[in-house]
Amino acid sequence: MPIVPSPASGPVTPAPPWTTTRWFNSDPLELADLRGRVVVLEAFQMLCPGCVAHGLPQAVRLTQTFGDDLAVIGLHSVFEHHAAMTPTSLEAFLHEYRIRFPVAVDAHRGEDPTPVTFARYRMRGTPSLVLIDRDGNVRGHQLGAVDDMTVAAAVARLLDAGPAAGHAGVAAAPTSVCTTDGDCA
Repeated sequence: MPIVPSPASGPVTPAPPWTTTRWFNSDPLELADLRGRVVVLEAFQMLCPGCVAHGLPQAVRLTQTFGDDLAVIGLHSVFEHHAAMTPTSLEAFLHEYRIRFPVAVDAHRGEDPTPVTFARYRMRGTPSLVLIDRDGNVRGHQLGAVDDMTVAAAVARLLDAGPAAGHAGVAAAPTSVCTTDGDCA
């Protein structure tokens, strides 16, 4: 799914719920808590060069540009180097890089190295940026660096669109379903 939001008349997919183990810079949040707001979900790892150089700085710029009109949420999705990426390390990282927006730690299932929310959103790596509209639908998804102007334009279009006609606060009927084990159909 490209980062450019699909038209309101096109097919939409409800954003899957987040399964997290800890939150920084916020009380725990659920996607439903943010209904009515446009959300940028920035999946990252603190040892990911692209995340540190591009994804996280871009997320900070989005919070500075759009303020309270946009909910920027970080999702620390660790799928490698698990021993190095502890909550204590993440807390220090967020402080040093001045990350002030809410950041969740993606949960794991047993010995599976793939984080739960990461799998539900069918992410392939980090950084990954997901746009979620006011009605809780995924409207864009991109792995890797995305041009600032492209993201800002996509966010602005979603902010200007408001809730879908006749669906204020209600998600569209699911076009796909993700189970708790991360399988999506």
